[in-house]
Amino acid sequence: MGDVTLDGRTAFVTGTTRGIGKAIALALAEHGCNVVSTGKTVDDTDSDLEGTIHKTARECEERGVDAHAIQLNLRDAEQIAAAAEEAIDVFGEVDVVINNASAIQLANVENMPANRFDLMTEINVRGTYLTSRAFVPHLREIGGGHVLTNAPPVTVDRAPGKAAYAWSKMGMTFVTLSLADELAGDGIAANAFWPVTAIDTRATRYFGMGTEDDWRSPEIVSDTVLELLGRDPEAFTGRAVYDEEILREAGVSDFSQYNLTEGDPAPTSARMFDPEYERSG
Repeated sequence: MGDVTLDGRTAFVTGTTRGIGKAIALALAEHGCNVVSTGKTVDDTDSDLEGTIHKTARECEERGVDAHAIQLNLRDAEQIAAAAEEAIDVFGEVDVVINNASAIQLANVENMPANRFDLMTEINVRGTYLTSRAFVPHLREIGGGHVLTNAPPVTVDRAPGKAAYAWSKMGMTFVTLSLADELAGDGIAANAFWPVTAIDTRATRYFGMGTEDDWRSPEIVSDTVLELLGRDPEAFTGRAVYDEEILREAGVSDFSQYNLTEGDPAPTSARMFDPEYERSG
C-alpha cells in the first residue's frame, strides 16, 4: 500500500501495545498519519507481555510523525471520554478512529464463567460503542473522517465452542454498521474489517489456534486499513469486509508476503463466522 498518503491526518487507535494494533499504528505512521497510541500497558513492569503504548508511540515518531500515548481501559466510560478529549486537545483534529482492541476467550457456554463473558462484552461491544460515540460530535464538526472496527462480517447464526466471543465480535460489527447509517451524508465512513486467516498474535498462540502454517502476519490487516482509509467515505461506508477482498480490489494477487510459511493458510478466521466461506479470486 505504498501509494497511500495520510499526511496531516491523525488516528486514535485502541490496543496498540502489540500485535495487530501495533502493526496498524506503525503502518499509519509510515504513511504520514499522526497516531494516538492507547492501551492499558504503560510500563514493562505492568505486564509480563512485551510492548507498551509509549514504545509504540516512540516507534511511530521514529517514522517522522507526531504521536501521543494515553493509558486507556475500555471498560471505563469516563476514561474513554477523557481520552477522546485529550487526543483532540493535543492534535486539534482526529479524523480516524480505529476500534482494534478486544478480548478473547474460547469456551463452551457451560465452561465460560460470567466474568469472562462480561469482560468480552464490555471491552468488545461496549468499548467499540463508547469509543465511536466519543468522537462522533468531533467528526461531524470537522466535516468527515473514518471509523474502522476490527470485527467480522455478520453471517453466522450460531457459534458452538465460541458463543461468547463470537457474540462480542459480531456486536462490534453491528455497532459499526449501525453507525454508518446514522452518519450517512456526514462524510464519515464506518466500516468493519476482518482477516480471512488467523493472524500471528499472542492470543493466537496462547489459545493454540493452529500453527504457523495457519497464520499470516499482522501486516495484512494494517495494509487493509490503509486501503480502507484511501476510500471515499461518502461512497464506501457501512461495509464489513475481509482483508483479501479489499486487497484484491487494490491489485494484490500474491499474498505470500504475508504468509509465515510456504503456501496460503486455510481461511480459518473467516470460517469462524461463516462456516461455508470459500476464497474468491
